[in-house]
Amino acid sequence: MRYAARAVQPTPATQRWYIVFDTAIGRCGVAWHDRGLVRVALPEASDAALRHRLSLGGAREAEAAPAEVAAAIALIVQHVRGEPAALDTIVLDLEIVPDGHREIYQAARKIPSGRTVSYGALARALGKPGAARVIGQAMGKNPWPIVVPCHRVLAANHATGGFSAHGGVETKARLLAAEGFTLRLQAELPLAGPPRR
Repeated sequence: MRYAARAVQPTPATQRWYIVFDTAIGRCGVAWHDRGLVRVALPEASDAALRHRLSLGGAREAEAAPAEVAAAIALIVQHVRGEPAALDTIVLDLEIVPDGHREIYQAARKIPSGRTVSYGALARALGKPGAARVIGQAMGKNPWPIVVPCHRVLAANHATGGFSAHGGVETKARLLAAEGFTLRLQAELPLAGPPRR
C-alpha cells in the first residue's frame, strides 16, 4: 500500500502572532494562534530572516506572549540549555499539517531526548516499513523543530542526513549535543542511545 499525505483542509482563519527570544543556540522564535503553536523557528542568518520566517501565514509580532506560549518558550530555552524539559506538554496545532504528517510528528515526539532513530526504524514503528522517504520529507517540512525533534531522526546507516534549518547538519549536531549526544555512526537499533562508557 502506498503511503501518502492527504491535503490539509482549510480551517477558519485566526490571528497568528510571533515572538523572538534568546536561547543557548541563538535567537529563536515561535508563532501561535488560539489552537496552539504553528511554528518554531531556529536561528537564522539574521533577525530579519528569523522574523520573516515567523511572519509566514500572516503572523504579527507580539510585544509579549500569553501564559501558555511563555511556558512553551521557557521549556524550549531550558531544553537547548541542556536541562530536561517536558516538551511533550507543549500544545501544537496539528491541523495545519497534512494528516499523514501528523502521525509522523506524534511518533517523533516520543523519541527520548539524547536518543536517535533512523527514518526506516521510525517508518517501521508506524507500521509503514516502506515509508522512510515520506518520513524524511515530513521531517524536512517540520514546522516545530525542537518540540517535534526532527534532529533525532537520522538517515540510512545512521548517517547524519540533512537538516533544513539554517546551519544544516551543524545545527542538528548542536541540538543533539544539548541532549548529551555526540552525532556519530551508531548501531542499527530503533531508538538507539549513545554508547555506554
